[in-house]
Amino acid sequence: MAHRSLPPNLVSLFTQALKSYQLSNATFCVLCSLTSSTAFPTPGAVQHPPSLSPSPLTPLPPQTPPQTLLVLDSSFNPPTLAHQRMALSALSDESSAHGSSSNNQKSRLLLLLAINNADKAPKPAAFSQRLAMMYIFAQDLLALSASPRPLLHPAAATTTCELVDIAVTTEPYFHAKSAAVAAAPFYRGQQQQQQQHLDATTTPAAAAAEEQPMTQVYLTGFDTLVRIFDPKYYTSESMAACLDPFFSRARLRVVSRTGGDWGGGAEQEAYVAGLGHGDGLQRVGGREAWARRVELVPGRGEGEPVVSSTRVREAVRRRDWGELRELVSEGVAEWIREQGLYQDGEGKGGGC
Repeated sequence: MAHRSLPPNLVSLFTQALKSYQLSNATFCVLCSLTSSTAFPTPGAVQHPPSLSPSPLTPLPPQTPPQTLLVLDSSFNPPTLAHQRMALSALSDESSAHGSSSNNQKSRLLLLLAINNADKAPKPAAFSQRLAMMYIFAQDLLALSASPRPLLHPAAATTTCELVDIAVTTEPYFHAKSAAVAAAPFYRGQQQQQQQHLDATTTPAAAAAEEQPMTQVYLTGFDTLVRIFDPKYYTSESMAACLDPFFSRARLRVVSRTGGDWGGGAEQEAYVAGLGHGDGLQRVGGREAWARRVELVPGRGEGEPVVSSTRVREAVRRRDWGELRELVSEGVAEWIREQGLYQDGEGKGGGC
């Protein structure tokens, strides 16, 4: 892997960024963006003095709106190889679907951390530590996306991931997160916003018509899909009122998660197929048309070990560093050991 460039005060930087975000009262904010060149500088490149160097937490808005925004929304407690496979597989499929004929068609990946999660308290790792691990996780993704991986996806040996954004939100639910991302000006494209600012005659309706629709694709596990269609999460509004806008701008890419309470692969396929037939969604207050916006993709293969954040924390608690390296990337494993994370006995609870 290329030489890693990691700010020595990464946790402090994210702590300050979180304080600024909380003061802003915004529901969504991109804290920083990583590219291959910023994450892994070319050896021999000129190094600027700290006072002249750009901030390592610099958001990079796109010049033009991306066609597809892949959103990996998780507690990242910590990020695992399961998260990595989800992201790389989705990037590979998007590369195959759209090709690389123009930069505007290249997918952009958003790592999204909810700091007001509906089900999980902020433990055992603080949000600033999780963001630091997300930063390292993004570096590893950028390095891997530039290298051939024919075994990961036969249709595309490489991806066209150019950039990874790291963002936070105070919204706990998918539909609200998606609305916050769509409402933020960050992904609307700098060129488009500048043109609209210069053109004083542009009406709001005309400006909206000129905008290219950006599809948000949420990468999630089967257990999360079940929760999305669980009526208990829709108390103040109906499920249809919440999810109609969501599915108009977003899709769900669901990774099968066999075992435990979720059954086998065939059962999960039957569940997803049943969403679009009969009263699968209608009986819980949903719409049959939403099923066309749900894609189920294979998860771990037969005989492959289960990878979860819970297993990571348990391995650290036992100080089983060999198992740790089988569950997270090398960079994340080194960070966990150096920072002494998850060694306080709180290895139980929570998923990936």
